[in-house]
Amino acid sequence: MNNGTAMVKKESKITVRYMSTVGILTAISAVVMLFEFPLWFAPEFYKLDFSEVIVAIGAFTLGPVAGIIIELLKNILNLLLNGTTTAGVGEFANFVLGCAFIVPASFIYKYSRTLKGALIGLIVGTVSLALFGALMNMYVLLPLYSYFYKAPIEAFVEAGKAVNRNIVDLKTLIVFAVIPFNLLKALVVSVITLFSYKKLSTIIHK
Repeated sequence: MNNGTAMVKKESKITVRYMSTVGILTAISAVVMLFEFPLWFAPEFYKLDFSEVIVAIGAFTLGPVAGIIIELLKNILNLLLNGTTTAGVGEFANFVLGCAFIVPASFIYKYSRTLKGALIGLIVGTVSLALFGALMNMYVLLPLYSYFYKAPIEAFVEAGKAVNRNIVDLKTLIVFAVIPFNLLKALVVSVITLFSYKKLSTIIHK
């Protein structure tokens, strides 16, 4: 009976720690998400932020499910803090594409908790983000932007052409703006995660 009670208390303590850690990482990532900036080769509605670093560290430390939860709550909290100028499409995109990167990366690392495992996971996550991001932008996200903004997709192509003369249609917008944007984002997140994960995960576990 005593062993059973002790086990229940231990599991309860772990659950509370898990939930509080997820909550703290969610809050930090939501604040970091407020600081975003456009890149020179893509239309200004594609903006880079570093909140995915916090999500990646959470997913590497607590597992893929925690990464999904932090990713979801981060975007909900950001909506409450910052509102939306994209009818929620930008936040939806951030969640879906964030998961496309975080889930495969943390899933691989979960079963190979080594530097090699982390590198392979982040490379797979980068490829996943690039491919999934291209398909999502072409067939889901840009059409949604077009619907909610009451503007033809050509308007987004023109916005891309204004900063990159190689962009002349939807396909070139994907090739010369969307894919490079996601690759650069994944690269930056991967490098920062690799250099900061061990130190931060020790703090999180404590």
